[in-house]
Amino acid sequence: MQMSEVSTQEHWIETGTGQLYAKQWRPLDHHPDKLAPIVLFHDSLGCVALWRDFPERLARTLGRRVIAYDRLGFGRSSPHPGALTPSFIHDEASHGFGAVREALRLHEFVAFGHSVGGGMAVGCAATYPDRCRGLITESAQAFVEDRTLTGIAAAKEAFAQPEQLERLGKHHGDKAAWVLGAWIDTWQSPSFANWNLDEDLRQVRCPLLVVHGEDDEYGSTLHPRRIARLVPGEATTLILPDCGHVPHRQFADLCLDAVKRWIAICDRIR
Repeated sequence: MQMSEVSTQEHWIETGTGQLYAKQWRPLDHHPDKLAPIVLFHDSLGCVALWRDFPERLARTLGRRVIAYDRLGFGRSSPHPGALTPSFIHDEASHGFGAVREALRLHEFVAFGHSVGGGMAVGCAATYPDRCRGLITESAQAFVEDRTLTGIAAAKEAFAQPEQLERLGKHHGDKAAWVLGAWIDTWQSPSFANWNLDEDLRQVRCPLLVVHGEDDEYGSTLHPRRIARLVPGEATTLILPDCGHVPHRQFADLCLDAVKRWIAICDRIR
């Protein structure tokens, strides 16, 4: 099958607290502007660059626009003015994504989030139920689990090595220490211990695709099961054996094919 040719475009989006960096991948055929674009939400240490070639491959495979952006404090976006609040996952829908949605005039969208970005994608689907045409969560945490905290503690120990923080700095610059602290300190905070996605999940009104690795070091399969169970509508669950926290990198072809088949069904039932 012949894939679409893709062009890219960068955007700098003003918010009340700084600029957000965003990037679009736009297929040059298939009339992509007639289809709801996919918006990617990155993980706790992620940014646009760390999606690597996945957004372009997604745009080529689906023949529709793909948009990714760096949250405030990450990647090429402006520094974050302070610490994350316990409600930061839900708040992204009206804060960072709200600014992106307005600036890029996203009348409709499909939300696709990895790890904590999966929780943010859920929040966006819940906040804009009349605009979100599909929701994809990948390796998303739905609550604070012991396995999640154990994985974060192990990562904290690994990042005690200077070269690890230097690697993070290649993508986040002098914001790297803040990015690492925002992840570890927030999840280990007692004020975050009872956090969960339950309320937002119950507000989702669009079709759902849940992708999770069976060997995910940051969350057991209790998370995808809970996500699929609490969403009122149609849910498709893909649990990948011998897969850790990053299915879109470890099993990229399989994930692309699953998204393609799922989104074709979504388009038909609209």
